[in-house]
Amino acid sequence: MKRLRIMGLMLVAAFCSAQANAEELTGTLKKVKETGTITLGYRDSSIPFSYLDDKHKPIGFAMDICYKIVEAVKKELKLDKITVELEPVTSSTRIPLLANGTIDLECGSTTNNPERLKQVAFAHTHFLTATRFVSKKSSQLNLIDDLRGKSVTATSGTTNIKQLTETNAARNLGINIVPAKDHAEAFLMVETDRVVAFVMDDILLAAFVTGSKDPDAYVISADAFSKPEPCGIMLRRDDPAFKKVVDAATSALYQSAEGPKLYDKWFMQKIPPKGLNLNVPMGAELSHEFVKPSDSSDPDAYRVM
Repeated sequence: MKRLRIMGLMLVAAFCSAQANAEELTGTLKKVKETGTITLGYRDSSIPFSYLDDKHKPIGFAMDICYKIVEAVKKELKLDKITVELEPVTSSTRIPLLANGTIDLECGSTTNNPERLKQVAFAHTHFLTATRFVSKKSSQLNLIDDLRGKSVTATSGTTNIKQLTETNAARNLGINIVPAKDHAEAFLMVETDRVVAFVMDDILLAAFVTGSKDPDAYVISADAFSKPEPCGIMLRRDDPAFKKVVDAATSALYQSAEGPKLYDKWFMQKIPPKGLNLNVPMGAELSHEFVKPSDSSDPDAYRVM
């Protein structure tokens, strides 16, 4: 009888402990546990981070990272299965849709900066990019000052259009800024001569040039609007339990042999659907970041001494 009583007490204790652990879940982890679903926000033209293939399926470097995070969440919650829902986002909608719970992770090329950190949190940095402009070689535009008095585009809701606006005012350049709804529309404006230049992250500009009808017709400026800035997967603020899982998953990925291989897959090899090769080797700064992952928003934190 005494043994049965002890076993009964142990079962009650185990049940209460399991119940307490379930009740302790908060934020995104609680939401995923209760619904069995996690929603990823994707971009349709942020090559090679997040874009649509020929079957309109979201693919890319950031998408692969997000799927690794999903696996880590499934393991953390001890779930047999998590349903992944995919939600398209734009530069303008990505933060509102994250904040209101429509998406749980934003898988793209979003730059991590102090202003955005007031609204969202970021996973460890997966890329470093600088804001530059692309133009046609025939326009002979090399410097930011060469854009004086001309029509220039940038995508609405991005850090890039903010930097363009601030530089325009600070240097009194008189640039006519024409906002675009997305990156594809912005590049098309340059292609069709509606504007002389498109201001954006240099890696995204490289992707559009490589995929254009005549890559040799374009040039990306050496002159930059910014220092190299960190890009990361976005998640909701004030959700430390979820961020802990996200950070552990990204650290494990970047520090393993799989991290550099994943980079190589998207930046140094032919990628679908057109078989483009961006041929962008991993820089020393990002190599260092993969060894010692960081979610810092300070560009200077990524300097390699």
